[in-house]
Order: sequence, then structure tokens, then C-alpha cells
Amino acid sequence: MQEYLEIGKIVNTHGIKGEVKVIPLTDDPQRFSDMKWVFIDSGLKKDKYNIEEVKYFKGNVLLKFKEVKDMDTAEKLKNKYLLVDRQNALKLPEHSFFICDLIDCKVFDMEEKQLGILKNVIKTGSNDVYVVYDENNKELLIPALKSVVKEISVEDKIIKVLLPKGLVDNDI
Repeated sequence: MQEYLEIGKIVNTHGIKGEVKVIPLTDDPQRFSDMKWVFIDSGLKKDKYNIEEVKYFKGNVLLKFKEVKDMDTAEKLKNKYLLVDRQNALKLPEHSFFICDLIDCKVFDMEEKQLGILKNVIKTGSNDVYVVYDENNKELLIPALKSVVKEISVEDKIIKVLLPKGLVDNDI
């Protein structure tokens, strides 16, 4: 499991006083209001940045860090990810998982036949969709519904599913 979780990506500067514009990568963008600090990966190490101010604008988050005083310093943070360690990550409800923990899980049907490896999760609004690739690199889209996803073990990197009829070509 990853030690750090990505919660946002800095995409631009905002203004001349060192604010940065962030695309939130979390289900709850309002969480930034409760945060005191984040880590930013500089490539060599993870630096801690203290959050001074948070604003919300058109689906983005505007952050002012105490350590960043001007636009030139903020410019150097562009395209970097905001990280939190697992201890400071949001607590998930029961039977919920971080997407990064699901990626690369082996996906099996209820008869223990391996369907492939989960490579992505699409957020559709009503339910997530698991993007699974088999050994021939063929894509299978599996709805992440309780009636379909029967078991998840992030420790063992295994997901068991009960596929609806007609979802796979050979079921027709």
C-alpha cells in the first residue's frame, strides 16, 4: 500500500502573492478547509507546506502556503501533487477503499477464474466502474455495485465479483 495519498494537483499560480490553483483529487474538496498542512513531492523528498488560507473557485481550490510568498516560488510548484500520509487521510466508511489501493488488484469471478487486473476506476456519479484488463489486454468494465463486487482484500490485492449476465461476450 502507498504510504502517501494524492489529494490534489497544483495546476497553476493564482495572483501575485504566491497562491496556487489546485484540482482536488478527493471526493470531499471541502476537506482542505480542515487541513493544516500537506506534503509536496519535490522529486528528492517530500516537503511539508503549511496551509495559510483556503478558497474555493469554480470547482478548484486556491491555497496559500506560509512558505510561498510570491508568484515565482508558486510557479515552481506547478504540476506537483499534494499528498497526505495515511495517518492524516480521511477515514473511509466501512466497505470503502482508496482507489490507489484497488489499482493492480487481481479480479476473479465467483468460480475463482481470473478475469484480469484492475487498472483504473471511472467515477460516473451513480456508481464507480472498475476497468479491468485480461492477459490479452482486452478491457472489461465492471460496475462497482454491492450486487456485483462481492469481496475486496486490499491486503491480498484480490477482488471477487459476480458478473451480471451479458457483461462478458461468452455469456450471451
